[in-house]
Amino acid sequence: MDGPEEFGGSNAGIRPKELILLGLAGCTGSDVVSIMNKKRVKPKDFEINVSAEVAEEHPQVFTKIHIEYVFYGDEIKKEDVERAIELSQTKYCSVSAMLKKSVEISHSYRIELV
Repeated sequence: MDGPEEFGGSNAGIRPKELILLGLAGCTGSDVVSIMNKKRVKPKDFEINVSAEVAEEHPQVFTKIHIEYVFYGDEIKKEDVERAIELSQTKYCSVSAMLKKSVEISHSYRIELV
C-alpha cells in the first residue's frame, strides 16, 4: 500500500480507497462464481470492472460505485447471471452489505460470446 509523493509516499502501490474497491470486487466476484458453479454454469472466463465517484470535499468518500460483471462463454443464460448477481448483492457479499449503507452501488453485466 502506498500514497502520493506529496504525502510522503512513493507512488508505487495501491491506495487504501482502491483496496476497498478490490475487496468489493473480490467478495461479489467469489459469490457469483460460486453460485454459477452450483448451477453448473461455467464461463470460459470472467472479469469484474469497478468504478467509483468520490466527493469533491474531504474526506472525499465514495459517492457512487458501479460494478460491471463480464462473462465469457457461449452457454451462459442471462437468468443465471442475474440471479447470481442478485444473491451476491442482497444476501452473501458482506462487503457490499457494509458499503451500501453509505454509498450508492449499482451494477451491470455483459455476456460475451466466445
